[in-house]
Amino acid sequence: MQLARTRVTRASMVPVGGVALAIIRVAARLSAAIRGDTRPKGELPTTIAKDSERNRRVLAKLRRLKQPYEVVSGLENGHVETIFAAFFRSQPDVKYHRDLILCTTDGGCVALDWPVEASNENEKWAWDDLPDDAPVVVLFPGLTGGSGDSYVKHMVLSCRKYGMRAVVFNSRATADSPVTTPQFYSASFTGDAKDVMLHVHSKYPNALLFAAGWSLGANILVRYLGEVGNDTPLRAAISLCNPFDLTLSDRNFQKGFNRIYDYKLGRTLSRMFKKHMHLFDGMEGQGFKPHIASNSYTIRDFDEAVTRVSFGFDSVDEYYEWSGSCHMIPKVQIPLLCVQAADDPIAPAHAIPYDELRCNDNCILVVTPNGGHLGWISGETAPFGAPWTDSLCTDFLNCMKEELVQL
Repeated sequence: MQLARTRVTRASMVPVGGVALAIIRVAARLSAAIRGDTRPKGELPTTIAKDSERNRRVLAKLRRLKQPYEVVSGLENGHVETIFAAFFRSQPDVKYHRDLILCTTDGGCVALDWPVEASNENEKWAWDDLPDDAPVVVLFPGLTGGSGDSYVKHMVLSCRKYGMRAVVFNSRATADSPVTTPQFYSASFTGDAKDVMLHVHSKYPNALLFAAGWSLGANILVRYLGEVGNDTPLRAAISLCNPFDLTLSDRNFQKGFNRIYDYKLGRTLSRMFKKHMHLFDGMEGQGFKPHIASNSYTIRDFDEAVTRVSFGFDSVDEYYEWSGSCHMIPKVQIPLLCVQAADDPIAPAHAIPYDELRCNDNCILVVTPNGGHLGWISGETAPFGAPWTDSLCTDFLNCMKEELVQL
């Protein structure tokens, strides 16, 4: 899931972000003084994994997990970190080549964005010099996210720095991708993901294929892994800020400040739908409610009007109950790293399937004490640079590459 982001130039972003951060820090210090807050400045991330020889080898190579997660002063609150990252994280300049693929199940179309060149601060990157057997990482953005979002662009660059080729899987209607049939996407629809994996694998048959997803994209990715088992070209995957249980996530959206996120995401879905509303003309008799979808103020409103009808659910509650990726964790058959933040306001910690992850020796769970949703403003590049998770993810994928080469 992804907040709408105001576009600002890099020249104006850092000064404005710096002022905002200074104000946040002062307010946070006053609040901490009033509360008598004596929490430690940094805590080690919590790691949960079944004891196995492979997991011990992998965990030993993940440098981030050996260091405290240092919270940037003033951003200790999950809401503050979420909002700060959405508005003030830097935007690398990444240029893409768009690859449109036909999804044969319904004639729909999906957009894959392959990076061609990029620059960030004083660094410039190109992809044409990567060998054909360089690992490929398929990226699944959040609910309304796509290849233009800052956290996605940073991961694209992080992969390139380690000799990996990222490609962004934009769900239908996101990132201005075309919609050719009266069907968008859902938290549990994996048909497009299956077509994407086969397409990417056919394009680079000699490359190791990995995947990483954020938020709803993570939920879709994990559901895909559970459905296909070993019958996939993927060799390892990463799930970040996954809501896991959509029933709990829906309830969480209806509490306090979380209603603001729900409203922003609902309105973004509504705007996306309006661009393609003509495809739903005359379909009211089939249960669709296009006029409600085009005026949605919550995710639930939109899912009731369009999503649950498109995918054959009798109610939105049935859709949420069935679509959570928590049900698929026991069926995951390839290495999966799951990274969550304890203070995530959108993917709450109480929705994490701890027992299921602990029992599957293919899974490793990392929970950071802070991070918000799509935030993780910590580490050497904080507060405006790449998320703390980027280096953890690239370390994990490099480790997987080493493991697979030795087989």
